Amino acid sequence: MSGIEQGAARTGAVGAYELKKTVVMVGMMGAGKTAVGRALAVRLGVPFLDSDAEIESAANMTIPEIFARDGEPFFRHKESQVIARLLDEERGVLSTGGGAFLSEANRRMISEKGVSVWLKADLQTLWNRVRHRDTRPLLRTPDPRATLRDLYEARVPLYSQADISVISDGDTAIETMVDRVIEALKARPDVLEQK
Repeated sequence: MSGIEQGAARTGAVGAYELKKTVVMVGMMGAGKTAVGRALAVRLGVPFLDSDAEIESAANMTIPEIFARDGEPFFRHKESQVIARLLDEERGVLSTGGGAFLSEANRRMISEKGVSVWLKADLQTLWNRVRHRDTRPLLRTPDPRATLRDLYEARVPLYSQADISVISDGDTAIETMVDRVIEALKARPDVLEQK
């Protein structure tokens, strides 16, 4: 049992809620969508789904390899197909890539079939989390910090259209972030109901 599972079991939180719609984690790279999403799924006792992992598995390639071979438009098309399939097949917590929520069709589909939760992190927090990783194809530029800033400025207005937003900072523990997300979701009885 992982530390997250032990913590959830210790608090008796697993199974304390009924999830009625898939929770879709959206936001910038480095916002914590995967880490918080995975811990949230454990706490709620539901499957954790990751659209990027599903795409990599289906293509038998990494996201950077797909970008290099087929380009971003091809990747975005596949990403939309995978998100649609995951929203139809299983109710759980779905982590999406940073660009998934930019598509109006994806935003509409996510709000109709699930609920979008924007992990809202500031630019410095994001930079601190991504600067030492080379797995981000969009940051493979001569000035990755400037690229991240440009992406951030372009994307924040779209992320702000999410159904729910939760502050993600560099100092808060993952379990506390999960608490924040659950508190926000409780305001949506159509999504999450306490048993």
